[in-house]
Amino acid sequence: MANIWFFTLLLLYLSTLSSLRSTTTSKRIYILHMNHNSKPDTYTTHHQWYQSLTSTSDSILYTYTTAFQGFAAYLDPEEAESLKKLDNVLNVFEDGVYSLQTTHTPQFLGLNSNFGLIDDGRRTFQEIERASQDIIIGVLDSGIWPESKSFDDTGLPEIPKHWKGKCKTTRDFNSKLCNKKIIGAYYYSEGSKKSSHKFKDIESPRDYKGHGTHTASTAAGSPVVNASMFGYAKGTARGIAANARISSYKVCWSTGCSGADILAGIDRAITDGVDVLSLSINIQSLNTTLYYLHPIAFATFTATRLGIFVSCAAGNAGPAKASVSNTAPWVLTVGAGSIDRNFPAYAFLGNKQLFTGVSLYTGKRMGNKPMGLVYQNGKNSSSNFCLRNTLNPELVRGKVVICDIGIVLEAEKGLAVREAGGVGMIMVEVAVKVLESENEFVPTVVVGKKAGALIKKYVKTNSNPTVVLGFRGTVVNPATPSPMVGSFSSRGPNPVTPQILKPDIIAPGVNILAAWPKTASPSSLKEDNRISEYVIESGTSMACPHATGVAALLKAAHPKWSASAIKSALMTTAYTIDNTNSVIRDSATGSSSNPWAYGSGHIDSRKAFSPGLIYDISKKEYTKFLCSLDYPLEFIRTITLNPKVSCSSRFDDLGELNYPSFSVLFGNKTMVQYSRKLTNAGAANSAYEVIVAAPPAVTVTVKPRNLVFKNVGEKHKYRVTFMAKKNRKPGSGAAFGSITWRNAQHTVSSPIAFTWT
Repeated sequence: MANIWFFTLLLLYLSTLSSLRSTTTSKRIYILHMNHNSKPDTYTTHHQWYQSLTSTSDSILYTYTTAFQGFAAYLDPEEAESLKKLDNVLNVFEDGVYSLQTTHTPQFLGLNSNFGLIDDGRRTFQEIERASQDIIIGVLDSGIWPESKSFDDTGLPEIPKHWKGKCKTTRDFNSKLCNKKIIGAYYYSEGSKKSSHKFKDIESPRDYKGHGTHTASTAAGSPVVNASMFGYAKGTARGIAANARISSYKVCWSTGCSGADILAGIDRAITDGVDVLSLSINIQSLNTTLYYLHPIAFATFTATRLGIFVSCAAGNAGPAKASVSNTAPWVLTVGAGSIDRNFPAYAFLGNKQLFTGVSLYTGKRMGNKPMGLVYQNGKNSSSNFCLRNTLNPELVRGKVVICDIGIVLEAEKGLAVREAGGVGMIMVEVAVKVLESENEFVPTVVVGKKAGALIKKYVKTNSNPTVVLGFRGTVVNPATPSPMVGSFSSRGPNPVTPQILKPDIIAPGVNILAAWPKTASPSSLKEDNRISEYVIESGTSMACPHATGVAALLKAAHPKWSASAIKSALMTTAYTIDNTNSVIRDSATGSSSNPWAYGSGHIDSRKAFSPGLIYDISKKEYTKFLCSLDYPLEFIRTITLNPKVSCSSRFDDLGELNYPSFSVLFGNKTMVQYSRKLTNAGAANSAYEVIVAAPPAVTVTVKPRNLVFKNVGEKHKYRVTFMAKKNRKPGSGAAFGSITWRNAQHTVSSPIAFTWT
């Protein structure tokens, strides 16, 4: 009932909002979900039918036939409201604007030629890499730079026979630029053009931003020796699935990413025959949008139902709670972690205090001469953020400036410092341990919040504060605690369906080196004339393609596995203990993290090939999940392509979905029970025992405690009872635990999040 009530209120709100907007605004982009099967016989195609419904023939931007049944149109609010009342129209909602959210990481993930026998001893990693030549990764992003060495096709065989796509030719992108690595290149811009009068981009598959090239090369770039960004992170850059093919769908532009364009890209990718989809894209508005109203959510449902694995970025709104995006249970939601490589730098104060940080500064060094240090922090200004034209040149000239994080990018702060006459910058981050850094215009050291506070105190209490900035280049240090959750990585609990734990996993996403266009500066600022073919970036956007690449390799190793089986393998084999034998830390606090930040843990590519047991989810179970959300029946029938769905079968609790992790909401209850089904993906005649880790406030009971599988593919159920102790009051926070099935060869682990809200 709560879902129905919330859904009714939401529709009422949207309807009211639409009515209010109609009196003050002009046309907008709307996405219409249609009852595909109700097309009148008088129309040959669905496109003709949709055109007949709109007032002008040029209103329609896209007709969707695969990922989604319906169309996107540029309409007056009044016309959209009238279309909503038609019997054939399941829903009408306004389009949203979305935002875009490696030399060492393959080794960090354990991907190397010394793998030996994996996959339960049946194949070598080299054999699986060869098999991945038939895997096609669809990347929805800002396009691709085909001339990059990362997309060289030397040694690749002919394009897989199941491929149905092509490469678009435009004035700056010839289809001949595609090869046996880049086998598809498209662009979709109609939504972005209509939603912004500032749209001036060149319409083509070519990437002028850098983000799409970076993510595509991370997922499946060919090996390139001696890659670096101005000498930083030097080594062999290669994608995770280096032999897989890439099809690029440009849906993001300088003005953002339109939901209508994203839908068109997914629709095309499914038709083309991709095996894996990678989306480092997040909605800019509230992340509580119902899956029913979320274009990425329902389009990726279709993709998953058709066997396509979907990997999505969790978002960069951390460390705030409930900030995670792309939370649908049928996608892999990927947060960002650090690796054991860093770019150390230091700030040596005049009082002999030394503070360590990081830097990617590549220009002329400052030397060992102490320079003046200033922190401009006016009460009624934002000068402490070092915005352009906010710094006083009389105070800043010839000095190192302290700048707080926020509002604008680090590189733009450096530009502001340089324009005001400053000679260096100390940037104060929110993280206390793992720090990210950009390409700076002036010598810059990024320090954590705690160090920043002490440096500011020194400036405030000293009449002549000075500093020397130093830089140490690239350092790989296995002794450094890694991985750590990136401070920016979005966190749970899941704001849409809190019974599904999100994010699912974390993967390398801090200071990642990957390919970059020659026309885009490392900082993406027009004042920056530097060029580098490889650039270091941070974000869940960088983590997502790492998981995408591993999923592509798993798809090659286990071609008969479903998307949910691959997802289960990635989740249940992930690890939560770092290289110092401690629980993975949170770089925002320096203390131990939890599943709301890292999900099931950090991806372990080697163990994922042989998970032992998997939690598979059938199409019928996903349908049951949608029915349990009380979504309109016609929507569920359309999206599942099953006109006979009645929703007579529902989950009493959404947490009953056969998910590889648990999120238990006690509320006013003291007991919650869930069933799970495990499929043997390992060896015949194998037995597992259960190990439970529970917080003091909860008793966890699993029955049976032992599972015996005689055959591969055999399935067994278990039931788990979570009992909250009576002294725990409702609303008193969260706790965490785990359920692990183990034998001598495999460890199949599931995290548990408990909440009393």
